[in-house]
Amino acid sequence: MSKPILDIKDVPTPIQWITLSLQHLFAMFGATVLVPFLVDLDPAIALISSGFGTLAFLIITQWKVPAYLGSSFAYITPLIAANNAGGIGAMMIGSFMVGLVYGVIALIIKNGGYRWLMNLLPPIVVGPVIMVIGLALSGTAVGMAMNDPVTGKYSMVHFSVALITLAVTIIFSIYFKGMLSMIPILAGIIIGYIYAVIVGVVDFTGVIDADWIAVPNFVFPFVDYDLKITLDIILLMVPVAIVTISEHIGHQLVLGKVVNKDYIKDPGLHRSILGDGMATIISAIMGGPPKTTYGENIGVLAITKIYSVYVLAGAAIIAIIFGFIGKISALISSIPTPVMGGVSILLFGIIASSGLRMLVDSKVDFGDKRNLVIASVILVIGIGGAHIDIGMVQIQGMALAAIAGVLLNLLLPGREKEQKNMFEIELEKEFDNAF
Repeated sequence: MSKPILDIKDVPTPIQWITLSLQHLFAMFGATVLVPFLVDLDPAIALISSGFGTLAFLIITQWKVPAYLGSSFAYITPLIAANNAGGIGAMMIGSFMVGLVYGVIALIIKNGGYRWLMNLLPPIVVGPVIMVIGLALSGTAVGMAMNDPVTGKYSMVHFSVALITLAVTIIFSIYFKGMLSMIPILAGIIIGYIYAVIVGVVDFTGVIDADWIAVPNFVFPFVDYDLKITLDIILLMVPVAIVTISEHIGHQLVLGKVVNKDYIKDPGLHRSILGDGMATIISAIMGGPPKTTYGENIGVLAITKIYSVYVLAGAAIIAIIFGFIGKISALISSIPTPVMGGVSILLFGIIASSGLRMLVDSKVDFGDKRNLVIASVILVIGIGGAHIDIGMVQIQGMALAAIAGVLLNLLLPGREKEQKNMFEIELEKEFDNAF
């Protein structure tokens, strides 16, 4: 392990601080604003909530874990379903409940360790669920890329914008090295946006009319919606937490490897999961999407060898400031739908492929009928949009697929306990190859 340029508690100079913080901001920016764009939330609030959520995470982890928390892609489909069922209030209540589940899991892990979670969620369950997360959104991505958002009909002009955006994102991801390889989404959005301006599909009216300083459209409980917790909202959102909590464990294991610290022991996995949950709760209270730690920012740490938590805190503060700059919020809102569609084609595909990769890396044997049954049921239920109606309660799509996968794994004969952490194996391979 090479010596860091700035270690965990080292304070950078003012110029370093601003520059390095902006670098982390750029790494997470594209993905963080894409989620609210897809689920009809305010991108400015997504930025502000990511900033406050990251600061809460740093405090809860005793300023020992250099991580940035941005918008989670895993909850896109449940958020859209919640919005259709009960509006923005249902989205925020569901997100809040997810944060509470994180807190409960953190308490259990503090007292009983985390291996039980890995035994509950082996690769044969989590891999197909991750594939469902990406593939269930494929129709949304293609529709955004091909169709004119005004008429809803096919448009070659709009599709060309999506294809240019997709091409740039792929080029940055494959051919560039170092920091540039960490911002393919941002690069794709910027260059795709420029091309969209050239072909005339960008409306600058909102940007021109926007004030420099503006308060975003925060959404608060009891003010903008009634705090009515229902079982169907819980069942729609909460089951997805089994994937994101597992993802969080993987990120902490890899982050610890990058900075040469054992975060499972100090400050403890329970603290980092609690910090993640608190970030999601803070986001839900103000009207933002659920939060998760970002692999892009872990990549920045690995490349730069700058591990200072103060740099991550600086990125959080800049994100909060950006959220209150009306011109920036309006500029984000002016990004054409096909630009986001082009990015989404690759991004959702990568999510699905990462689930497949987990199965391959974990050497899941599909000659075993047990594994074949579990994966098949999860994929068809999740992608097919199956749902169960029990009275006034509905369990559907991804949530139902996750529940079905867990139950099948527990009930079918031949289950073996996980001896190694699948996330540790997969993510360590990824970062060893990259860095």
